[in-house]
Amino acid sequence: MKGGLAILAVVAVIVLALGGWVVSNYNGLVSKKADVEKSFAEVDNLLQRRNDLIPNLVETVKGIAAQEQTVFIAIADARAAMAGAKTADQKFEAGRQMDSALGRLLVVIENYPQLKSQENFLRLQDELAGTENRLSVARTRYNEVVRDFNVLVRRFPSNLFAGMFGFKEQPFYPVSATAKEVPKVSFPAAPGTQPAPADSR
Repeated sequence: MKGGLAILAVVAVIVLALGGWVVSNYNGLVSKKADVEKSFAEVDNLLQRRNDLIPNLVETVKGIAAQEQTVFIAIADARAAMAGAKTADQKFEAGRQMDSALGRLLVVIENYPQLKSQENFLRLQDELAGTENRLSVARTRYNEVVRDFNVLVRRFPSNLFAGMFGFKEQPFYPVSATAKEVPKVSFPAAPGTQPAPADSR
């Protein structure tokens, strides 16, 4: 009788330990997935904010550079892609498309220096630059959180529970090729002045 109770007690302890182990792994996955969702929401919010700022900036540029239609069409296409994006992958692809279109817009802006004297344009450019900076920080934070979650999904023993409960790896937000390029900034020489000689040292 006592032996049976001892076996039953051991089985109960093992079941409780296994149950605690399952719950602990499941809760870890849930917590990390919540971190991913929170970080994605921040990136998504900034992508939408950038999308909302673009039309005003484009209209300001159009007032002076109306002939640059291919750039304006690329921006309109990127905005439409963002508006139609449903999944994280689609939103990131639309974001990369906008990165490329904005790069082309910046080239146009460099070719029309009179834009830089307009107060409305400068204000919009500052807002967009601030949004781009926050987006860069949010993208980095998102990718770090996704890395941690994806490691948990792949690593033993949490991978057993990830498969069992339907947790899948999440996509990274890759940096576009244009974002990796070092921007070339040049200031036109004032009328009647000679460019400074190159340093020969």
